[in-house]
Amino acid sequence: MPLVEITYAPHISHALLKDLAATLPHAVSLAVECPEEPYDGNLQPGDVELRFRPRGPFDSNGVDIVVEVRSKYFESRAANRQERVDGLCEAVTNATGLLDVGVYLSLPIAAWAQS
Repeated sequence: MPLVEITYAPHISHALLKDLAATLPHAVSLAVECPEEPYDGNLQPGDVELRFRPRGPFDSNGVDIVVEVRSKYFESRAANRQERVDGLCEAVTNATGLLDVGVYLSLPIAAWAQS
């Protein structure tokens, strides 16, 4: 299950964030799809966890939206991670219309449990 944190600038509208929230689960699932965790296109609650937060007063004034994705390490994911993050960045740019977007993909060695 990917964990996704979205940090956004103060001028980003609620409507744009709503569109992004609707787009990201599928886009992230495609970006991290691998043989060990295939994506069947049928997202269920808890498959992708989104967390939105506004940029704080002490955060640097970087890009308009930063999307940070953390998903469990698999060699098949790591082998082409730059292609994966480039595709996700393009999906975020297309969904928002913004040109000032950053996407970070982290593949830690991890475990996940859900009840």
